Amino acid sequence: MPVLAGKDEVSGAAGRMDPTGISFRALRSDDLDLMHRWLNAPHVKRWWYDEGTSRPEIREKYLPLIEGRDSAKPFAILYEDGPIGYVQYCPISAEDDETYASLVDVRNSAGVDLFIGEAEYLYRGLGRPVLRRFLSERVFSDPKIEACVVGPEPKNVAAIRAHEKAGFRFFKTIQAPTEPETEHLMKLTRAEFEGESVG
Repeated sequence: MPVLAGKDEVSGAAGRMDPTGISFRALRSDDLDLMHRWLNAPHVKRWWYDEGTSRPEIREKYLPLIEGRDSAKPFAILYEDGPIGYVQYCPISAEDDETYASLVDVRNSAGVDLFIGEAEYLYRGLGRPVLRRFLSERVFSDPKIEACVVGPEPKNVAAIRAHEKAGFRFFKTIQAPTEPETEHLMKLTRAEFEGESVG
């Protein structure tokens, strides 16, 4: 699973933004230049560093997702209809990655990864509402998914804090063979999500 990135939002540091402006749309092939710019931005590259950032590498990585040839579902995060970041979810299954699925060991789950690509939208209180809305509209709208799992690096304190605000709780640390760093796995079940205020 890719490393979570760009979750450096700390509420109030630059003035909160109205969360009702958040929406999502499927990532498109004409977004690949935008992805190239975002993935090469220092605040994203700091955490999302384990994949290539050249144009050919980005095309090779994301075009299969865009075209539906991969189980991961990619979306642009929009604010007032303008793209500000990237989010994806992917069912965690032995069919896709037996080793990772056995390490996570959460049945009927999906992983979520995201980053805010536009630096001016960092520190604006968008982390929690982006996560909550994406879970509501995309992840838990799939009746087969009973839990969502995220895996920020233990050093990515801002990401951990943002996920805690969205309702996620730590349940274990793992070392995936394909990842350079450990993952601080956090989980939110459908029952927990539906029992909380979506605010």
